[in-house]
Amino acid sequence: MADSANVTTDAKRRHDPELRGFASDNYAGAHPEVLAALALANGGHQIAYGEDEYTEHLQRVVRSHFGPTARAFPVFNGTGANVVALQSVTDRWGAVICAESAHINVDECGAPERVGGLKLLTVPTEDGKLTPELIDRQAFGWDDEHRAMPQVVSITQSTELGTVYTPDEIRAICEHAHQLGMLVHLDGARLGNAAASLDRPMRAFTNAVGVDILSLGGTKNGMVFGEAVVVINPDVARAMKHIRKLSMQLPSKCRFVSAQLEALLAGDLWLRNARHANTMARRLADGVRDVPGVEIVYPVQSNAVFATLPHDVAERLQKRYRFYFWDEAAGLVRWMCSFDTAEADVDAFATAVAEEMGKQ
Repeated sequence: MADSANVTTDAKRRHDPELRGFASDNYAGAHPEVLAALALANGGHQIAYGEDEYTEHLQRVVRSHFGPTARAFPVFNGTGANVVALQSVTDRWGAVICAESAHINVDECGAPERVGGLKLLTVPTEDGKLTPELIDRQAFGWDDEHRAMPQVVSITQSTELGTVYTPDEIRAICEHAHQLGMLVHLDGARLGNAAASLDRPMRAFTNAVGVDILSLGGTKNGMVFGEAVVVINPDVARAMKHIRKLSMQLPSKCRFVSAQLEALLAGDLWLRNARHANTMARRLADGVRDVPGVEIVYPVQSNAVFATLPHDVAERLQKRYRFYFWDEAAGLVRWMCSFDTAEADVDAFATAVAEEMGKQ
C-alpha cells in the first residue's frame, strides 16, 4: 500500500494568477465563458465519441461560419488537427507544399511526416506567406515515381510570423492549386486573429475563396483544450472519421470539446478575444518601436510581435518575463499577446525593455 502520509489531497491554486508573460498565447488560461460552458455540459450521460447533443449543435454553428457543406470533427490539439486533416486529403505517396516557416514543418516534431506518412515540400518566404509563384517552385513531378506527388498546398492564417493573408491572396492560391489538381488546407490555429485583423468574417478567406479543409483553432483563443478539423469541400476527406480515430484524435467525451467550441463560435467571443490580443500586440509594438536598439522585424498584423535586440538584453528580459527566441543567433525574439493580456502588462513590459536597453 502506498505511503500517502506526505501527499497533499486538498485542492488549491498552485500558481500566481496575476503572473503574465509574452511567450505564447497557449500560456493563458481559459476564458470564463468557456469554463461556464463546460460546467453546463457536465452532468448526466451523453453518447460518447461525438454522437452527443453538443457536437450535433456545433455542426450548425460551424456551418454559419464556413458554409452549408462544412462539417466539424473535434480533436484534442492543433498538431492532431493538422495531421488528421492532411492525412485525409493525401495518398500514401502524396506531398504537401508549405512555407518553410510553417508550423507543420517547424513545430510539430515531424508528426505530419512520421505520423501522417506524407512528405512536406517547403518553400522559403520573406513573410511566411505563399504565393502562386512560390508554390510553383515545388509544384511539379506528378508523373515522376521517384518524387513524392504534390497533392495539397497548406497555408497558415495568421502565419507563424504574425502576418495575415488577404482574401484575394488566398483566392489566388486556391485557384492556382485547383488548376494544378491540388487541394488547399488552411492551418487556422489563430484564424480568429486573422479575421480580427482583416475585419472580415472567417468565411471571407476560407470557404468563400476556395479553401477545401481547415484546422480550426480554439486553445490559443480561450479554450482549455481542443481544436477541430473542418471539412469544407464535401468531395474530399470522405474517410475523415476513420482517420481521426486511427490517429488517436477522437475524444471519447467529445461534448467537452464541442461545448467549448460552441462557446467561442456561437456568439462573438472568438472575435472579442482575438481583437483584444491583436490590440495588445499593436500596443506593445508601439511601446518599444522607438526604443534605441530595438527593431520590429515583421508587420504586426495579429497578436505577435517579432523584434531584434542585443542577445544579453533579451536574456536579462527573460529573467523578468517569459518569452522565446525565434532565431537566437540573429537576436530575433517573439512576443505573443493573449485574450487576457492587459494594458498594464504591456506597458510594464515595454518599460522593462527600455530599462534593459538603457543598461547597454
